[in-house]
Amino acid sequence: QELLVESGGGAVQAGESLNLSCATTALTFSDYYRAWFRQAPGAEREGIACIETDGTTSYAASVKGRFTISQDNAKKTLYLQMNNLKPEDTAMYYCAAVEDARMPGPWATMDLGLYTSYGFWGQGTQVSVSA
Repeated sequence: QELLVESGGGAVQAGESLNLSCATTALTFSDYYRAWFRQAPGAEREGIACIETDGTTSYAASVKGRFTISQDNAKKTLYLQMNNLKPEDTAMYYCAAVEDARMPGPWATMDLGLYTSYGFWGQGTQVSVSA
């Protein structure tokens, strides 16, 4: 049983938008740091956005100003609104969650090792952006 399920990926042209969703039925979302990661072919998986238990958000420089992470705790759903998409945004996008108690500090909110060791992951949704 998957704890996190992403949806909303697709193929778009540069400049267009997509809104990814990540739903859970098992986790109490508000107790977790929730993040979006992405992995392009041949590249390492990277964290691009995070929302903390108090609602504080943070972004990687590559997406700041174009992507927005948000949540609906009542629906147990995490979102990633992606605007002005670029070909370099092409990747598999994953949502992940790690318990608040596991977070060692603000420097680790998008630390891949932390989420890999202690977090929960979805199966990913593909985003493809053509020029």
